[in-house]
Amino acid sequence: MHLLIPFAFCSAEACGQALRRLDLPHVQQLLSRLTPQALDVGDVFSLSPPHERALARASGLPASDGLIPWAALQAGDSQGHWGFITPCHWQIGAHHIAMGSRELPDFSPAESQALLAAMRPYFEEDGLHLQEDTPGRWLAQGPMLADLATASLDRIVGRNLENWMPRTGQAAPLRRLQSEMQMLLYTHPVNEARLQRGLPAVNSFWLSGTGALPASPSQIATPPEVDQRLRDAALQDDWAAWASAWQQLDAQACAALLARLNNGEDVTLTLCGERHAQTFTRQPRGLGQTLKRWLNRQPAFPLIENL
Repeated sequence: MHLLIPFAFCSAEACGQALRRLDLPHVQQLLSRLTPQALDVGDVFSLSPPHERALARASGLPASDGLIPWAALQAGDSQGHWGFITPCHWQIGAHHIAMGSRELPDFSPAESQALLAAMRPYFEEDGLHLQEDTPGRWLAQGPMLADLATASLDRIVGRNLENWMPRTGQAAPLRRLQSEMQMLLYTHPVNEARLQRGLPAVNSFWLSGTGALPASPSQIATPPEVDQRLRDAALQDDWAAWASAWQQLDAQACAALLARLNNGEDVTLTLCGERHAQTFTRQPRGLGQTLKRWLNRQPAFPLIENL
Protein backbone atom coordinates (compact mmCIF):
# COMPACT_ATOMS: atom_id res chain seq x y z
CA MET A 1 0.00 0.00 0.00
CA HIS A 2 1.26 3.46 -0.91
CA LEU A 3 -0.35 6.47 0.80
CA LEU A 4 0.34 9.92 -0.66
CA ILE A 5 -0.57 13.02 1.37
CA PRO A 6 -0.66 16.42 -0.40
CA PHE A 7 -0.38 19.68 1.55
CA ALA A 8 1.25 17.96 4.52
CA PHE A 9 2.92 21.33 5.14
CA CYS A 10 2.79 24.86 3.73
CA SER A 11 5.17 27.79 4.05
CA ALA A 12 2.74 30.07 5.92
CA GLU A 13 3.94 30.87 9.44
CA ALA A 14 0.50 30.02 10.84
CA CYS A 15 0.79 26.55 9.28
CA GLY A 16 4.04 25.88 11.17
CA GLN A 17 2.44 27.04 14.41
CA ALA A 18 -0.54 24.76 13.85
CA LEU A 19 1.71 21.80 13.05
CA ARG A 20 3.77 22.15 16.21
CA ARG A 21 0.62 21.97 18.32
CA LEU A 22 -0.49 18.70 16.71
CA ASP A 23 -0.22 15.20 18.11
CA LEU A 24 0.28 12.75 15.23
CA PRO A 25 1.24 9.46 16.90
CA HIS A 26 0.71 7.20 13.89
CA VAL A 27 2.70 9.45 11.56
CA GLN A 28 5.45 9.56 14.18
CA GLN A 29 5.62 5.77 14.35
CA LEU A 30 5.60 5.44 10.58
CA LEU A 31 8.44 7.92 10.13
CA SER A 32 10.49 6.24 12.87
CA ARG A 33 10.24 2.85 11.17
CA LEU A 34 10.27 3.64 7.45
CA THR A 35 13.37 4.59 5.46
CA PRO A 36 13.42 8.01 3.74
CA GLN A 37 14.22 8.10 0.04
CA ALA A 38 15.86 10.95 -1.83
CA LEU A 39 14.06 14.25 -1.34
CA ASP A 40 12.20 15.47 -4.44
CA VAL A 41 13.43 19.07 -4.36
CA GLY A 42 11.34 21.85 -5.86
CA ASP A 43 10.19 25.38 -5.06
CA VAL A 44 6.95 27.25 -4.53
CA PHE A 45 7.05 28.63 -8.09
CA SER A 46 7.04 25.29 -9.92
CA LEU A 47 4.02 24.83 -12.19
CA SER A 48 3.47 21.28 -10.92
CA PRO A 49 3.19 21.02 -7.12
CA PRO A 50 5.13 18.29 -5.27
CA HIS A 51 2.12 15.99 -4.83
CA GLU A 52 1.46 15.95 -8.59
CA ARG A 53 5.12 15.22 -9.33
CA ALA A 54 5.13 12.41 -6.76
CA LEU A 55 1.87 10.96 -8.06
CA ALA A 56 3.13 11.08 -11.63
CA ARG A 57 6.38 9.28 -10.81
CA ALA A 58 4.62 6.65 -8.71
CA SER A 59 2.17 6.09 -11.59
CA GLY A 60 4.87 5.80 -14.25
CA LEU A 61 3.98 9.11 -15.91
CA PRO A 62 6.31 11.86 -17.13
CA ALA A 63 6.88 14.45 -14.41
CA SER A 64 8.28 17.45 -16.30
CA ASP A 65 7.22 20.71 -14.71
CA GLY A 66 3.84 21.81 -16.07
CA LEU A 67 3.69 18.89 -18.49
CA ILE A 68 2.26 16.02 -16.46
CA PRO A 69 -0.30 14.54 -18.89
CA TRP A 70 -3.35 14.32 -16.64
CA ALA A 71 -5.77 15.29 -19.42
CA ALA A 72 -4.30 12.84 -21.94
CA LEU A 73 -4.54 10.13 -19.29
CA GLN A 74 -8.19 11.00 -18.70
CA ALA A 75 -8.85 10.95 -22.46
CA GLY A 76 -6.94 7.67 -22.85
CA ASP A 77 -5.05 9.03 -25.86
CA SER A 78 -1.29 8.69 -26.23
CA GLN A 79 -1.25 10.37 -29.64
CA GLY A 80 -3.13 13.67 -29.31
CA HIS A 81 -2.35 16.85 -27.40
CA TRP A 82 -4.75 17.38 -24.48
CA GLY A 83 -5.49 19.72 -21.60
CA PHE A 84 -8.16 20.42 -19.01
CA ILE A 85 -10.30 23.55 -19.36
CA THR A 86 -11.75 24.53 -15.98
CA PRO A 87 -14.49 27.22 -15.91
CA CYS A 88 -13.67 29.49 -12.98
CA HIS A 89 -14.22 32.78 -11.20
CA TRP A 90 -11.43 35.34 -11.26
CA GLN A 91 -11.37 37.96 -8.51
CA ILE A 92 -10.41 41.14 -10.35
CA GLY A 93 -8.80 43.80 -8.17
CA ALA A 94 -7.22 47.17 -8.83
CA HIS A 95 -3.71 45.79 -9.18
CA HIS A 96 -4.02 42.06 -9.77
CA ILE A 97 -6.29 39.18 -10.75
CA ALA A 98 -6.60 36.24 -8.37
CA MET A 99 -8.13 32.80 -8.78
CA GLY A 100 -11.22 32.16 -6.68
CA SER A 101 -11.99 28.75 -5.24
CA ARG A 102 -10.67 25.64 -6.98
CA GLU A 103 -14.23 24.48 -7.75
CA LEU A 104 -17.19 26.70 -8.55
CA PRO A 105 -19.87 26.45 -5.86
CA ASP A 106 -23.20 24.97 -6.97
CA PHE A 107 -22.10 24.63 -10.61
CA SER A 108 -24.69 22.34 -12.16
CA PRO A 109 -24.34 20.03 -15.17
CA ALA A 110 -26.88 22.18 -17.02
CA GLU A 111 -24.80 25.33 -16.43
CA SER A 112 -21.66 23.52 -17.57
CA GLN A 113 -23.32 22.32 -20.77
CA ALA A 114 -24.73 25.77 -21.55
CA LEU A 115 -21.36 27.51 -21.13
CA LEU A 116 -19.56 24.78 -23.07
CA ALA A 117 -21.95 25.26 -26.00
CA ALA A 118 -21.40 29.04 -25.92
CA MET A 119 -17.61 28.88 -25.66
CA ARG A 120 -16.88 25.95 -27.99
CA PRO A 121 -17.02 27.89 -31.33
CA TYR A 122 -14.37 30.37 -30.16
CA PHE A 123 -11.99 27.57 -29.17
CA GLU A 124 -12.55 25.72 -32.43
CA GLU A 125 -11.43 28.80 -34.38
CA ASP A 126 -8.01 28.22 -32.78
CA GLY A 127 -8.05 24.48 -33.43
CA LEU A 128 -9.06 23.48 -29.91
CA HIS A 129 -11.88 20.94 -29.66
CA LEU A 130 -13.79 20.85 -26.37
CA GLN A 131 -15.75 18.02 -24.82
CA GLU A 132 -17.28 17.64 -21.38
CA ASP A 133 -15.42 15.57 -18.84
CA THR A 134 -17.15 16.51 -15.57
CA PRO A 135 -19.57 19.40 -14.86
CA GLY A 136 -16.69 21.50 -13.55
CA ARG A 137 -14.07 20.49 -16.08
CA TRP A 138 -13.79 19.98 -19.82
CA LEU A 139 -11.27 18.25 -22.06
CA ALA A 140 -9.52 20.23 -24.81
CA GLN A 141 -7.59 18.70 -27.71
CA GLY A 142 -5.52 20.44 -30.35
CA PRO A 143 -2.00 21.11 -31.68
CA MET A 144 -1.70 24.36 -29.68
CA LEU A 145 -1.33 22.23 -26.53
CA ALA A 146 1.78 20.34 -27.71
CA ASP A 147 4.55 20.92 -25.13
CA LEU A 148 2.66 23.86 -23.60
CA ALA A 149 3.55 23.90 -19.89
CA THR A 150 0.69 25.01 -17.62
CA ALA A 151 0.23 25.61 -13.90
CA SER A 152 -1.82 23.24 -11.77
CA LEU A 153 -5.03 24.56 -10.23
CA ASP A 154 -3.54 23.72 -6.83
CA ARG A 155 -0.83 26.31 -7.51
CA ILE A 156 -3.04 29.25 -8.40
CA VAL A 157 -6.01 29.27 -6.01
CA GLY A 158 -6.01 32.62 -4.21
CA ARG A 159 -2.86 33.79 -5.97
CA ASN A 160 -2.04 36.52 -8.45
CA LEU A 161 -2.57 34.88 -11.84
CA GLU A 162 -0.10 37.21 -13.53
CA ASN A 163 2.71 35.06 -12.14
CA TRP A 164 1.28 31.83 -13.57
CA MET A 165 0.08 32.70 -17.07
CA PRO A 166 1.87 30.92 -19.95
CA ARG A 167 3.98 33.59 -21.66
CA THR A 168 5.35 31.80 -24.71
CA GLY A 169 4.35 32.80 -28.22
CA GLN A 170 2.61 29.45 -28.46
CA ALA A 171 0.23 30.57 -25.68
CA ALA A 172 -0.79 33.87 -27.33
CA PRO A 173 -4.09 32.43 -28.70
CA LEU A 174 -4.87 31.12 -25.22
CA ARG A 175 -4.47 34.57 -23.65
CA ARG A 176 -6.68 36.06 -26.36
CA LEU A 177 -9.31 33.40 -25.72
CA GLN A 178 -9.31 34.27 -22.03
CA SER A 179 -10.03 37.92 -22.88
CA GLU A 180 -12.76 36.96 -25.34
CA MET A 181 -14.41 34.64 -22.83
CA GLN A 182 -14.52 37.38 -20.20
CA MET A 183 -16.54 39.51 -22.60
CA LEU A 184 -18.75 36.63 -23.73
CA LEU A 185 -19.53 35.47 -20.20
CA TYR A 186 -20.18 38.92 -18.74
CA THR A 187 -23.86 38.94 -19.77
CA HIS A 188 -24.46 35.22 -20.28
CA PRO A 189 -27.82 34.03 -18.84
CA VAL A 190 -26.03 31.39 -16.72
CA ASN A 191 -24.14 34.13 -14.92
CA GLU A 192 -27.19 36.34 -14.53
CA ALA A 193 -28.96 33.43 -12.82
CA ARG A 194 -25.93 32.69 -10.64
CA LEU A 195 -25.65 36.29 -9.50
CA GLN A 196 -29.34 36.32 -8.60
CA ARG A 197 -28.66 33.28 -6.37
CA GLY A 198 -25.72 35.01 -4.73
CA LEU A 199 -23.13 32.79 -6.44
CA PRO A 200 -19.87 33.89 -8.12
CA ALA A 201 -20.06 34.37 -11.86
CA VAL A 202 -18.10 32.20 -14.27
CA ASN A 203 -15.90 34.84 -15.87
CA SER A 204 -12.92 32.92 -17.27
CA PHE A 205 -11.24 29.54 -17.57
CA TRP A 206 -7.93 27.91 -16.67
CA LEU A 207 -5.90 25.49 -18.77
CA SER A 208 -3.99 22.73 -16.96
CA GLY A 209 -3.03 19.06 -17.19
CA THR A 210 -1.17 19.42 -20.49
CA GLY A 211 1.52 16.96 -21.56
CA ALA A 212 1.94 13.78 -23.60
CA LEU A 213 1.40 10.21 -22.44
CA PRO A 214 4.15 7.62 -22.90
CA ALA A 215 3.78 5.75 -26.17
CA SER A 216 3.53 2.41 -24.34
CA PRO A 217 0.45 2.01 -22.09
CA SER A 218 2.31 -0.69 -20.14
CA GLN A 219 4.44 2.05 -18.58
CA ILE A 220 1.44 3.31 -16.58
CA ALA A 221 1.63 1.84 -13.07
CA THR A 222 -1.02 1.47 -10.38
CA PRO A 223 -1.20 4.87 -8.69
CA PRO A 224 -0.93 5.32 -4.92
CA GLU A 225 -3.88 6.14 -2.69
CA VAL A 226 -4.08 9.94 -2.48
CA ASP A 227 -5.71 11.42 0.63
CA GLN A 228 -6.85 14.96 -0.24
CA ARG A 229 -8.45 15.94 3.06
CA LEU A 230 -5.80 18.61 3.85
CA ARG A 231 -6.13 20.39 0.51
CA ASP A 232 -9.18 22.61 0.86
CA ALA A 233 -8.16 23.97 4.28
CA ALA A 234 -4.61 24.67 3.06
CA LEU A 235 -5.80 26.48 -0.08
CA GLN A 236 -8.12 28.60 2.06
CA ASP A 237 -5.40 29.34 4.66
CA ASP A 238 -7.68 27.85 7.30
CA TRP A 239 -5.03 26.36 9.57
CA ALA A 240 -7.44 25.36 12.33
CA ALA A 241 -9.36 23.24 9.82
CA TRP A 242 -6.07 21.98 8.38
CA ALA A 243 -4.89 20.86 11.83
CA SER A 244 -8.21 19.13 12.47
CA ALA A 245 -7.97 17.35 9.12
CA TRP A 246 -4.40 16.24 9.95
CA GLN A 247 -5.61 14.68 13.19
CA GLN A 248 -8.36 12.79 11.35
CA LEU A 249 -5.90 11.66 8.69
CA ASP A 250 -3.47 10.42 11.35
CA ALA A 251 -6.19 8.53 13.21
CA GLN A 252 -7.60 6.91 10.07
CA ALA A 253 -5.45 6.58 6.93
CA CYS A 254 -2.09 6.69 8.74
CA ALA A 255 -3.31 4.30 11.43
CA ALA A 256 -4.41 1.87 8.70
CA LEU A 257 -1.00 2.14 7.00
CA LEU A 258 0.74 1.48 10.33
CA ALA A 259 -1.44 -1.59 10.91
CA ARG A 260 -0.34 -2.97 7.55
CA LEU A 261 3.29 -2.31 8.46
CA ASN A 262 2.78 -4.13 11.77
CA ASN A 263 1.39 -7.07 9.79
CA GLY A 264 4.63 -7.30 7.83
CA GLU A 265 3.30 -5.78 4.61
CA ASP A 266 5.33 -3.54 2.34
CA VAL A 267 4.04 0.00 2.77
CA THR A 268 5.08 3.38 1.38
CA LEU A 269 4.26 6.85 2.66
CA THR A 270 4.80 10.03 0.62
CA LEU A 271 4.45 13.43 2.30
CA CYS A 272 4.20 16.50 0.06
CA GLY A 273 4.49 20.17 0.95
CA GLU A 274 4.53 23.32 -1.15
CA ARG A 275 8.15 22.81 -2.28
CA HIS A 276 9.33 19.26 -1.79
CA ALA A 277 8.07 15.69 -1.53
CA GLN A 278 9.58 12.90 0.59
CA THR A 279 8.86 9.20 0.22
CA PHE A 280 9.39 6.70 3.05
CA THR A 281 9.53 2.96 2.35
CA ARG A 282 9.80 -0.28 4.28
CA GLN A 283 13.19 -1.85 3.76
CA PRO A 284 14.54 -4.99 5.44
CA ARG A 285 17.20 -4.26 8.09
CA GLY A 286 19.27 -6.35 10.42
CA LEU A 287 19.08 -5.99 14.21
CA GLY A 288 22.03 -3.59 14.30
CA GLN A 289 20.52 -1.34 11.65
CA THR A 290 17.16 -1.39 13.41
CA LEU A 291 18.74 -0.41 16.74
CA LYS A 292 20.74 2.38 15.09
CA ARG A 293 17.62 3.64 13.33
CA TRP A 294 15.68 3.61 16.61
CA LEU A 295 18.40 5.49 18.49
CA ASN A 296 18.74 8.11 15.75
CA ARG A 297 15.07 8.49 14.89
CA GLN A 298 13.88 12.02 14.26
CA PRO A 299 10.62 13.54 15.47
CA ALA A 300 7.98 13.93 12.81
CA PHE A 301 7.62 17.71 12.86
CA PRO A 302 11.11 18.67 11.54
CA LEU A 303 10.71 16.15 8.73
CA ILE A 304 7.31 17.57 7.78
CA GLU A 305 8.46 21.19 8.12
CA ASN A 306 11.28 20.45 5.67
CA LEU A 307 8.70 20.00 2.92
